[in-house]
Amino acid sequence: MNILSRDKQIEVIATLAEGLGIRATARLTGVNRETVGTLALRVGRGCAELHDRMMVGLRVPRIELDELWAFVGKKQRRVTREDGPEIGDQYTFVAMAGSAKAIIAYQTGKRNPGTTDLFIRDLRERVLGSPEISSDGYHPYRDTIRHAFGPRVAHGVISKTYSVTHLATPEASRRYSPAAVVAVSRQTVSGTPGEISTSYVERQNLTVRMGSRRFTRLTNGFSKKLDNHAAAVSLYVAYYNLCRVHETLSPNVRHQTTPAMALGLTDHPWSIGELLDATLATDESAPENAPDGRRRFRVIEGGKA
Repeated sequence: MNILSRDKQIEVIATLAEGLGIRATARLTGVNRETVGTLALRVGRGCAELHDRMMVGLRVPRIELDELWAFVGKKQRRVTREDGPEIGDQYTFVAMAGSAKAIIAYQTGKRNPGTTDLFIRDLRERVLGSPEISSDGYHPYRDTIRHAFGPRVAHGVISKTYSVTHLATPEASRRYSPAAVVAVSRQTVSGTPGEISTSYVERQNLTVRMGSRRFTRLTNGFSKKLDNHAAAVSLYVAYYNLCRVHETLSPNVRHQTTPAMALGLTDHPWSIGELLDATLATDESAPENAPDGRRRFRVIEGGKA
């Protein structure tokens, strides 16, 4: 990686940020596959640290929470007792600012109370005041949000019931299609939330699967190591917040706005070169014994960090 020119590094990161995998990036850029992986891991760690430094002191009126499924190494049904907690199902918890469309907090790990607690405590450290929070029906959210934000926080839960009749049909077009929503219920957990919805963050799930090869279903592009998976998530989040112009935030071509700009964190869309320079500088300035991206790369086992 040290022999790559800055232009070649930008080309590699730009290709990864647009959703291509390690092998495809290596073929298109002419860079060794291991070098691509090494650069992706280093930049991903720098993106996590950059996120921790920038996404603080935020005032947002509404936050939507959701979890995005993926797997590392093998699917959960093939996990054995010899496999560690890094293998199998891994969920990325995402907190999105409803108005700015920015990802303000995220955490990758098992879908259990331990990861949920880390995620919500990290979110609490980033936002000021007491924003309205909407989440799905995942039960651990209730206690962790109350403990982190207080008993009067405006927290609402939206629960969706899906049809499962399509699972009995043998046709692949139906078997792999999303289940139909047959019922939606909303419940106020605490406070008085004005709107209970997770539409924006659920739409974000599609954007993630299109923007990161490791989340593409029915392929072999999945991550083989948890650290590499977490780094890919961090690269996606940084690129989405800082570089990618959001159409709903940009009324015309003269006012191209990224989520970070909507939050007042930057005054222009970042280029890949700016993102690369910032992440590599962050990586070099971080102490050797410091955790990578706060708690982003710590494995959660048995509900404890």
